[in-house]
Amino acid sequence: MNKKELIEKLQDIEWQDFEVKEAKSEVPKSAWETVSAFCNTAGGWLVFGVSKRGKDYTVVGVDSPEKIAQDFLTALRGDKFNKKIRVESKKYVLNGRKVLAFYIPSMYPKDKPVYFNSLLNTFIRTGSGDQRATKEEIDALYRNSSFDKKDEQATECHFEDLDTETVSRYRTYLKTIEPSHRYNAVSAKKMLELMQVIKDGKVTVGGVLIFGTSRAVNRVISDFRVEYLEVAGTSYADAPARYEYRMPIQKNLYEYYFSIAEKLMKHVHVPFKLKGMSSDENQSQVVAIREALVNLLMHTDYYSNAKPRIRVLSDRIEFFNPGALPKDIKYILKEEFSMPRNNVVAKVFRTIRLSENIGSGFHKMFSGWTSYYAKKPVVEGDFDYYKIVFYLERNVPEKSTRKVPEKYQKILDELIAKPDISRNELSKKLKEEPTTIQSMLRRLVKDGLIKRVGPDKGGSWKVLK
Repeated sequence: MNKKELIEKLQDIEWQDFEVKEAKSEVPKSAWETVSAFCNTAGGWLVFGVSKRGKDYTVVGVDSPEKIAQDFLTALRGDKFNKKIRVESKKYVLNGRKVLAFYIPSMYPKDKPVYFNSLLNTFIRTGSGDQRATKEEIDALYRNSSFDKKDEQATECHFEDLDTETVSRYRTYLKTIEPSHRYNAVSAKKMLELMQVIKDGKVTVGGVLIFGTSRAVNRVISDFRVEYLEVAGTSYADAPARYEYRMPIQKNLYEYYFSIAEKLMKHVHVPFKLKGMSSDENQSQVVAIREALVNLLMHTDYYSNAKPRIRVLSDRIEFFNPGALPKDIKYILKEEFSMPRNNVVAKVFRTIRLSENIGSGFHKMFSGWTSYYAKKPVVEGDFDYYKIVFYLERNVPEKSTRKVPEKYQKILDELIAKPDISRNELSKKLKEEPTTIQSMLRRLVKDGLIKRVGPDKGGSWKVLK
């Protein structure tokens, strides 16, 4: 029989991943590798009494099912593994032969890595096979096991090693959005101590990452970088070049946040929506993408060989995060579960209201994005990474009766009257600065109200709506 036929015969099991072993008269040694692999990745079913040759499965049965089950379960509860493993068991009779099935759960991050006899026997699941984990993969599992502690560790850096310009910008931002916050009444150094950026006179790992000078950051993470790429296609293959834009290295996470956020906002559509006397720039889809950005910075494993990466392609925006989620995304959304990998970084961003806790943060991403775009964000990952994809296909808009703000309507009127009008001419007619006119024109292009026909010099404007 093939895989599908076998699954149909065992139809009361919700199959995710599974491995079969003959195990006719004893528990095979390769079973321990599969147990370790399932525990360290996403879990799965281990079936005894079935052989596999290529894509074909044959039920061979087990001769002493009670003994084999007892031997197997005793080993999982004994000293063979470094963790006690509790499994779900099932028995079947197929074609007159007895088959055993055991569900091996994925362990919590704090309990990984799971291995038998020695650390060298740590396995992970890749595709449909068990692979011995590399040293780098084992290190990643250990970092996940101390999920919320790494960035709280002290470094050899002190207050003087922090970037004074970044700290000043942060304090100015806080005073603007939270004028009455108690941190505004204390010195910069005291504020950082209250936020646990500084502990016992030493700057924490998270504190250096978010406020440090380039030199200080590279003393902690030698190859520090957050990748931001813009690709003119749906993949590298169909793009004329590998990327159109790659962000230069920034000195710390605070600088990365604002530099990347500015770039991302050019790719998120924000229609005219008045808030008071100005356009509302904090619409739900904007909040969703900002939350995704700060989520990446808060939850990245900065000690991984992989780098956090944001790719803007023609049909989507991808956030790739080295380091696994603390729990399955379904549980996070259901329970609004909160466990940031980098507590210090999280506190710094939350203080200036750039992030929610992890649970409601994911809710904002999902509900905020689908309030304007057609597809829900997609989350996928493994034990050492996760990725969130935001698709740029828009919902079919309802017919709107909202009027374009008066100052923008004046520009539209001028463009209709004279399509080849220059920016300087518009500046004089509307009594606005040239830079303001340029910003307003970009806004109209982004909202699909106008487009440029021909080059900047010698071309003209076409009003679409």
